[in-house]
Amino acid sequence: MRADKIYLVGFMGAGKTTLAVALGTKLHWRVEDLDAVIERREGARVADIFGSQGEAHFRAAEEAALRSLLPARQVVVATGGGAFMAAENRSLMNRDGVCFWLDVSLTRVTTRLRVGDDRRPLAADRAAMERLFHARQSTYRKARVRLDAEHATTSQLVKQVVAWLDERQAS
Repeated sequence: MRADKIYLVGFMGAGKTTLAVALGTKLHWRVEDLDAVIERREGARVADIFGSQGEAHFRAAEEAALRSLLPARQVVVATGGGAFMAAENRSLMNRDGVCFWLDVSLTRVTTRLRVGDDRRPLAADRAAMERLFHARQSTYRKARVRLDAEHATTSQLVKQVVAWLDERQAS
């Protein structure tokens, strides 16, 4: 585990991208949104990739995008909600940097996600999304650090992450 790269993991709507931008600003690190990397590489939106080429193609593109970021240091990476589910991706992230899980409730997620948001294909069916949320919780727990993001502000979460990094550098 290296403390010069941060991976933010958690369910869609947990606040990974928002926290990544705030951490990047605070740490003066580059920020990468894994979905945006995929979209640049594929030349299509995530929802369009899912719709036209399927989830299997998207997951392969996701792993390729993740691998493309491995050499980069001093980077905060906001991952997609499913990126941490694949054992290979999880192993890569855990070896390459520090994985922080933004733990939020299903209630919080559903209040943050807009109905009909076509950018999130796995949120289109609420019942299926709820099943997915519950199914992913045990895997998210494999992240190195859990952040209780349910009621914490972005500023509070930044302070927690920075304090965690400072503790590791001091020891």
